[in-house]
Amino acid sequence: MSISINGALAELPQDPRVSLLDFLREDLHLAGTKKGCNQGACGACTVLVDGERILSCLALAVQYDGRAVTTIEGLAEGGVLHPLQQAFIEHDGFQCGYCTPGQICSAIGMATEARRGAASHVTADLTAAVTLSREELQERMSGNLCRCGAHNGIIDAIGEMVAAELAA
Repeated sequence: MSISINGALAELPQDPRVSLLDFLREDLHLAGTKKGCNQGACGACTVLVDGERILSCLALAVQYDGRAVTTIEGLAEGGVLHPLQQAFIEHDGFQCGYCTPGQICSAIGMATEARRGAASHVTADLTAAVTLSREELQERMSGNLCRCGAHNGIIDAIGEMVAAELAA
């Protein structure tokens, strides 16, 4: 049994009780994905599985046999930051940086959900194309907590990425 992590195959742990988060951090030494609450309430452990955002602390590694996991380390290509990583820098979207990997992975997954037309709790018209207003972004990112107060920079960075995707 194997799993693709940031494009490289890795053998899954023998113990089926190992969380995906612990597998990434302890077995593969990918420390970018953070262990926050370890209960699925803070979003610090968010990674992408086949492009969908998940909370890796609530997932068992063996559940993802044959799937593709992308962590914060896998977003940059050839030493060039992902556009959202760069936007976080430009908009001062972090202070301590602890939540940043989960915020970035979650935002990338959220943008994919919105492109598919998935509604949120604040989506006014369920029949229209999703418009990622500031209120929509805040709602869709509400599962990722920032305790430092960098929330405005985070939303500004995500808004810039979304605007750039729409312009492309």
